[in-house]
Amino acid sequence: MSPFDRYRLEARLEALCGKGCRQVWQSIDVLEQGGDLPETQGLSAEECRWLLRELKQIMAVYTDRCSTV
Repeated sequence: MSPFDRYRLEARLEALCGKGCRQVWQSIDVLEQGGDLPETQGLSAEECRWLLRELKQIMAVYTDRCSTV
């Protein structure tokens, strides 16, 4: 595994999470299908996998995809 700039990836992770629950789930779906997001521009495949894993771990605390509140 090549080293990558963790701060840069964490900033992208925060940007995705800042969009809200529904958008994060949509982003996960796109990444799982091998798609690209504006936040993944210029990232390697390895970095995209890291970002997807982190998003899934964050969203694992939710029992539903998103609450209606």
